[in-house]
Amino acid sequence: MTQNITVNEHGVEQIALSSYSQQAYLNYSMYVINDRALPHIGDGLKPVQRRIVYAMSELGLKSTAKFKKSARTIGDVIGKFHPHGDSACYEAMVLMAQPFSYRYPLVDGQGNWGSPDDPKSFAAMRYTESKLRKYADVLLSELEQGTVEWKLNFDGTLEEPEILPARLPNVLLNGGSGIAVGMATDIPPHNLREVASACIHLLESPSATVADLLTHIKGPDYPTAADIISSQNDIASLYETGKGSIKARAVYHIENGDIVITALPYQVSGAKVLEQIAAQMQKKKLPMVVDLRDESDHENPTRIVVVPRSNRIDTDALMLHLFASTDLERNYRVNFNMIGTNGRPQVKDLRSLLKEWLEFRTETVRRRLQNRLDRILQRLHILEGLLVAFLNIDEVIHIIRTEDKPRPVLMERFGISEVQAESILELKLRHLAKLEEVKIRAEQSELDAEREKLEQILGSATRLKTLIRKEIAKDAEDFGDDRCSAIVQREEAQAFSETELLSTEPLTVVLSERGWARTAKGHEVDPTALQYKSGDAFKFAAKGRSNQNAIFIDSTGRSYSLPSHTLPSARGQGEPLTGRITPESGASFEGVLMGDDTQRVLLASDAGYGFVAKIADLQSKNKSGKSVLKLPTASKVLPPIVVNNYEEDLVVAITNEGRMLSFPLSELPELSRGKGNKVISIPSARASDRIEFVVALCVLGEKDTLTIHAGRRYLNMKISDLEHYRGERGRRGNKLPRGFQNVDRVEVT
Repeated sequence: MTQNITVNEHGVEQIALSSYSQQAYLNYSMYVINDRALPHIGDGLKPVQRRIVYAMSELGLKSTAKFKKSARTIGDVIGKFHPHGDSACYEAMVLMAQPFSYRYPLVDGQGNWGSPDDPKSFAAMRYTESKLRKYADVLLSELEQGTVEWKLNFDGTLEEPEILPARLPNVLLNGGSGIAVGMATDIPPHNLREVASACIHLLESPSATVADLLTHIKGPDYPTAADIISSQNDIASLYETGKGSIKARAVYHIENGDIVITALPYQVSGAKVLEQIAAQMQKKKLPMVVDLRDESDHENPTRIVVVPRSNRIDTDALMLHLFASTDLERNYRVNFNMIGTNGRPQVKDLRSLLKEWLEFRTETVRRRLQNRLDRILQRLHILEGLLVAFLNIDEVIHIIRTEDKPRPVLMERFGISEVQAESILELKLRHLAKLEEVKIRAEQSELDAEREKLEQILGSATRLKTLIRKEIAKDAEDFGDDRCSAIVQREEAQAFSETELLSTEPLTVVLSERGWARTAKGHEVDPTALQYKSGDAFKFAAKGRSNQNAIFIDSTGRSYSLPSHTLPSARGQGEPLTGRITPESGASFEGVLMGDDTQRVLLASDAGYGFVAKIADLQSKNKSGKSVLKLPTASKVLPPIVVNNYEEDLVVAITNEGRMLSFPLSELPELSRGKGNKVISIPSARASDRIEFVVALCVLGEKDTLTIHAGRRYLNMKISDLEHYRGERGRRGNKLPRGFQNVDRVEVT
């Protein structure tokens, strides 16, 4: 971008602020992208990492050397190549030394280099010692063989490599992350053997697709042994586009009833996980866990023990909750953004990445071979001159002794070059022995054979490709290892709902005639013995558990749901339901139900119509409830009845005229809402003068006893006693005995 520069009357150059700021920001952004944040596809390193590795090699800190203080290395790095802060430089060095951060560490550290719980807890550089690991040879071994371009350092006094001649695609093996201006990179680490195998396959089959390469590269391979649980489709999409995400999950097993976590996701702190679980326990959000221990040590770097309350706890469901609510499961963003061989940042798919790296590697090997060939030709040229000297040794000595400037005389007399003449003049006297001629001819023969071999490789693309393939295979054998992160299919993690987190204690919900509700712990409570407000009395009770909803049915046929554990204690007189739900004006509450969603209940009106529904059909999140039972004109809702055996139970219906009908419950339909079918036949009449209606409805099991109360009299009847009243659904039924036709209530025991 050109800048409009003007000169004022004082000769001062002026630039528009907008133009200057745009150019300054562009320069800064390009610097951050190229020289700080993004790795290069060739060696997979950022500039600071490259300078650290190179400075350590210049200090002689190879893997076979002795350790040296890290401060010495950092001093060389920032003094010679990287004029930035020492702490940031040292932190970059530490990262390359941590085996839990780098899949294939480049630096071998001695001392405190941090821990997985706190990667930044490393000691100061004056305390730690370091040297390069053997794996660093993959980046450095060909550096002095004419393979890469060199550039001046920041003050122009030294040279440094623009890039390291990596023998493997380190950009994939160790990955990296960084934030530049307007872009970022997140490259996960991969397994060396898998990546090398994919490179060899692409080298032999240049038309291979990403799908073909994925038969070799199964997915990322993090330094920790946590499971990768992303689907195959997600992983394939990630490598097709160069962008996506990877999901990793901790590994656990059951040991004597306890849950033992043995591996955590990449960059997850065990201390933080313990803190997250403990926080849930303190807030009583994990009632199924009674203890939490950290048993990690040198032999077991990760061993977190979660102790369930009892062996009845579903440990898999508990772990799914912990995966969803803690760092035991992590999502990692993936973005294959890097500096290409053209010097430009770009997001690359797997095939483009490996293809471009192979082109880089091919050019590196070609330059290495050409450099070696040039050196051989230079040496052969010198050996030819030396051989001439040995064949004419006496004359050579005479010229050297008698001539003031022997070099031009030698060149003219023997027809040799200046380089050859100089090498003759630099010969030591001890090399004038007869055996030297034999050595020269042997060296000539050896170098000639190597020259011929190099020329054949450089002249044949196939031979060059074969050499690269063999070298990649050799490095894979030397540095490769088994996969750390297993790729598995797992169930989706889901946190417990509020009701699932509750302890499932038995409860009894009590409803009063005026619509006040409360809960009593246990099922042994006598609701009739509780205290009620003046003018109020017991109406209905339901038994269930604290993680179930209490469902109330009102006189209009609507149902309402309230969490039973939120209702006030039975030690008091409860609270009116109208404070929590909004029934229609004038409506009263006729019953309450509790049970699992699959529990069946009988709903009916005193007009003689009813049906069987499930608890799930009656649940409602609205304050105004949901319409469930449709009432015929002027009819009323009968109290709902819990059904134990839909296929075998009997229905008994009694009218105010003393008629009773019994029939199989299965003859009534299962509905989610509606009026239902006719239970017992009642003569139709106008709403204003209803004569007959149902006064009692119950469900009998095979071993139940029915007790009919009429005033002070009562009549006990078993299933076998009901034959006289058995009939088809919807019939009139038969009259009860005299004295029992005016039924007050019925009981089933």
